[in-house]
Amino acid sequence: MINKGLAVGLKQVTIIPATYLAIAISTTPAFAQANKFYNPISIPLGNELNDTLSDKDIPTGQGGFARDYMVKLTKGDNLAIDLVSESFDCMITLLAPNGTTLAENDDGPDGTSNSLLFTRIAETGNYVIRVRSFGETGIGAFKLKVTRLQPAK
Repeated sequence: MINKGLAVGLKQVTIIPATYLAIAISTTPAFAQANKFYNPISIPLGNELNDTLSDKDIPTGQGGFARDYMVKLTKGDNLAIDLVSESFDCMITLLAPNGTTLAENDDGPDGTSNSLLFTRIAETGNYVIRVRSFGETGIGAFKLKVTRLQPAK
């Protein structure tokens, strides 16, 4: 049966806006290296990064947005990942090279909506640090710092 209004031989298709497609794209570090559409920002350890989360970033599917950063880590690294924003309720997620969630933090120990995450790396590789707002809490400026901790002597 042919739908009314369509030329003979044509099928009806549904167009999905690009913003919805971003949710279905795999965001593993391996995928990032092979795909030009997903390109996390590379960051070095030890520097503080000032950036802005916007409605042009990755939709989370929960009303908020996320921005991804790639960092090369070595087995045995002890890390502190600190995320601070006056504009939105911060959430930070560390994704392994295979895309699994290794660690996540919503609210830091200081009682604010900032995030602080401590973790030890089990395998060398490229990891993704995902900065996002909790639920629909918004967008805006933030500071991200990834620090390799030195063992006590």
